Amino acid sequence: MRYRSNNILALVPPTKEGENILNQALFFRQWLGMRLFVYHIIDKPALFKKLIRPKQTQLQKNDALNSLKNFVKNIAPPEDLEHLTYRIKAGSQLPVLLKQSKNGGYEFLMIDKSKNEKGMDTDEFDKLISRSNSPVMALNNGHQMSEIKKIVIPVDISQSTQKKLLWATYFAKKFSAKITIVSALGINIETKHSLAWRNAEKLKHMLTQRGIECDVEILKSTGHEKQNMILEYIEKEKPGMVIIRTHQDSKLSGLQIGKFVSEIIHGCSMPVFAVTQFMHPMPVDFEL
Repeated sequence: MRYRSNNILALVPPTKEGENILNQALFFRQWLGMRLFVYHIIDKPALFKKLIRPKQTQLQKNDALNSLKNFVKNIAPPEDLEHLTYRIKAGSQLPVLLKQSKNGGYEFLMIDKSKNEKGMDTDEFDKLISRSNSPVMALNNGHQMSEIKKIVIPVDISQSTQKKLLWATYFAKKFSAKITIVSALGINIETKHSLAWRNAEKLKHMLTQRGIECDVEILKSTGHEKQNMILEYIEKEKPGMVIIRTHQDSKLSGLQIGKFVSEIIHGCSMPVFAVTQFMHPMPVDFEL
């Protein structure tokens, strides 16, 4: 795997929806001090056309690249332009993005999760998240943030949280943000007698030791789906972003993302940062 340092891949179609995605990507680029690779994926030409008219195929790709550059230059602040790189790829979004994540070089991918004519559907998006070698930040083209002061981490107490906490530490320090660890309690017992509360308190202690302001919220989900309770909490609190850890759901389906994770990712209006199963290098400026 090739590895460059401190880069973000953002899928930005030169459309009205892409304008909002670009603005969100620029927001993170500026705060994190990373280089932004702006990708646009075009339709792959038929093999016959590619063989008999290779020059025309290359001209179409060059035209798409110039259109993407002009689109970005009309939106991005001049001081950001020197930190941007443009890429045109041909094919379907899912295999192209999975290949880029496997090739390496990006801290994470930024992708619009909103359904649109040429975008991925929910199942394809979940496959991207579960199979990507890089973390994926799921964006909503109808949302725009101006600051991140609070980060919510939904916790499934049966799963590992180590990698999630590393990224949570990184983002919290970059934005000087407070973290709330939230879990849903499915049985009717006293909160402080529950395993969910004890494990969440351990995570809180770990983050506090790293100099991060952190609190715990345990929700009573008796009679309700846990993810619905957490989504209601998130939409009420309106944090700047959510960080969630994927985990294996089914060997038969080939996914490492279950209903709980999928519904939170697609149900949130704010960015959701999904930490995948793969071991991936942290940014070079990361410090515990």
